[in-house]
Formats: sequence, structure tokens, C-alpha cells
Amino acid sequence: QVQLVESGGGLVHPGDSLRLSCAASGLTFNEYAIGWFRQAPGKQREKVSCVKMNDGSTYFPDSVKGRFSISRDTTTNTVYLQMKGLKTDASAGDSCAEDRYCTGRAYYCDLAGNWDSWGGGNRVAVSS
Repeated sequence: QVQLVESGGGLVHPGDSLRLSCAASGLTFNEYAIGWFRQAPGKQREKVSCVKMNDGSTYFPDSVKGRFSISRDTTTNTVYLQMKGLKTDASAGDSCAEDRYCTGRAYYCDLAGNWDSWGGGNRVAVSS
């Protein structure tokens, strides 16, 4: 079973940057995808990034394109999510707190289902 250990998270101001990391173990083949979902209070989980471990191809939704980047170190099976231009949730006024979960699945970044591995999550709080 793939196991994911996350680090990062914290409190930032709007427009700031933050980096998360996810270390994977138990990978038995290289055609595996690792990414992040985010979830704010009262909202559904949303996939915000993904990278294929074998070829480095990436996925981002339109909402974060140009602001987020993802990379992987195949030597350590560690994935890094670099987030720039972090925003508050408009419905929350001047702040937003989200849990971001490192996730993994076989083969495909762009599918909604079959994300079998989940990290413990990291809290990202954006406050003005």
C-alpha cells in the first residue's frame, strides 16, 4: 500500500507563497500520480494539482494555473507543491482556511475517482 507523509502548511497573507511536500513510500511501479486536493469549511474537496511520477507531466485546474507549480524528486519519491498568489475565500471575507491533502492513484492525473492513498492533510490559512 502506498503511504503518503505530508509536511508544510501554515498561515500566510493574500498573495504570499507556500510550499507543501509529500513523501511517498510503497510505490511498486512508476506510473503513479500524486497530487493534492483542497477542502475549505463547508465546501467539497477540489483537486488542485497532480504530477505523474514517471514522466513529470502535470495537471492543474484553471483556477490555479499560472500560480501553482508541482515537481517531483524521483530519487526520494517526494513531490513538492509550490503555491503562489494564495487567495482568500470571497465568501469568508478576509480569511480562508483550507486543508490540503496529498493524494495518490494509479496512472491518471485527470480522473476524479480512484484516489486510493491520502495523506493526513496540512492546514493552509490565508488571512489579511
